Amino acid sequence: MSKTPPVPKGEYAVGTMTYTVCNERAETMYCNPGGSRSVPARVYYPVRKESVEGLQKAQYMSEAMCKALAKTFFLPINYKKLEKEDRNRSECFVDAPFIAGKKFPLIIFNHGYISYREGNSYLLIELASQGYVVISVGHPYEALLTEFDDGTNVRTAKNLALKKYSPPVKAMSAMKKFTKETGTNEELAAKFDELQKQYCGFSIERIYEWEKDTLVALRYAKDNFADLIDFDKGIGAAGLSFGGATSYALCEDEPEFVCGINMDGGLFGKHEGKILKTPFLHINCETNRNVVARGLILHSKPVYHAVIKDMQHMGFSDMKHTITMKSQMGALDADIAHEIVCSIHISFFDTYLKKSKQDPAFESNDVVTFKEYSPDE
Repeated sequence: MSKTPPVPKGEYAVGTMTYTVCNERAETMYCNPGGSRSVPARVYYPVRKESVEGLQKAQYMSEAMCKALAKTFFLPINYKKLEKEDRNRSECFVDAPFIAGKKFPLIIFNHGYISYREGNSYLLIELASQGYVVISVGHPYEALLTEFDDGTNVRTAKNLALKKYSPPVKAMSAMKKFTKETGTNEELAAKFDELQKQYCGFSIERIYEWEKDTLVALRYAKDNFADLIDFDKGIGAAGLSFGGATSYALCEDEPEFVCGINMDGGLFGKHEGKILKTPFLHINCETNRNVVARGLILHSKPVYHAVIKDMQHMGFSDMKHTITMKSQMGALDADIAHEIVCSIHISFFDTYLKKSKQDPAFESNDVVTFKEYSPDE
């Protein structure tokens, strides 16, 4: 964990809580056939700064999560040392009191594949400080570790990476080659669809299970947080990687979702015959700019594409503040990357969800380039 996590810049302090929707439906993951699927979620929400005085900040990682991260990324994470040095804390407060009589628009976030519910907490805390409720949804067996409110947890299903791309070596080689191809967005979109049908059948189907997880978490929020969330504004979707593809699918399929952001996710799923009817933003590192070609065509509202230089895929997560390996995170300074990603999200959602701006203030510079794609005729 970073010794100095980013401090949220918004007018609000941030509260947090978790919930689990238990045994919602039959499990379709191969590792638990015949079982049932529970969906955990973490909520980040705006609170008055004076209301958190004297409250303890939330724990950033449980001991189980520390062990999972250490094992997966070969990191020297020592849970007891972090706790002793008081470095295992987030810039949010558990069960901080709601602001009476005030509601905020909702963004639902989906983590990346084999990431975890809190994997983008720095971004989500910043969004909450700016006046949004953010619900981050966990996806059992497809996260690094999924933690439930009863204290139990489940690890990543075995051989999951082999399922996602099959056969793995040939599939990964084809996908890597695709990222370097040139052509029109129509040509690149058709090529990506061809590749995913050939190598990624499992991923295509899992997108819709992740949509179901999101809708389960949303229904719970409607039943329990009506005094906190302004549902009349519609719902924003956001996500990283596979979670970003889920964000795109939600905006395609579910009318309640009025805008969305995809961070560096290939647009897996079945898109034939669909036209995106909401404003949408894709944020990519330079390496992955081709994987969103479909998202830049066939839409009836404005679509934006931001490409950040000197970034790699994992640099979009909190891990950029912990791992310094440039081949994984990119050469861009972690604090600068965080500021850019946060400002892009805020400008987009302020325009299309909160509706406090007429247009997003996107301006290209030496680090990030923006392009707007007008609605198709």
